[in-house]
Amino acid sequence: MMYPYMTLNDDTEIVHSEMKPDGRVKVYIEKPDEKYCFRHATCYLPDYTWEDIYKFSDEDIRKYQEIIEHNAHLILEFSQTGGFLNASNI
Repeated sequence: MMYPYMTLNDDTEIVHSEMKPDGRVKVYIEKPDEKYCFRHATCYLPDYTWEDIYKFSDEDIRKYQEIIEHNAHLILEFSQTGGFLNASNI
């Protein structure tokens, strides 16, 4: 299951999984693109392992790494409580 977390001003979506039994959480980033349909990348917490990077530059990944680092504590918490919407009772 993937839970919405954040939409950036450029329509980039950041979503995350539930916490897996090994303590890892998948964070998926997707950005609409006219040429490629969607750019995307996956980062796993808590070790910040990146994979499946498609059409994002190194600078893009550094920017997303910073966003994820600043929000990791919340993402990890929400991954155990059914996502942000469930945790906030919305």
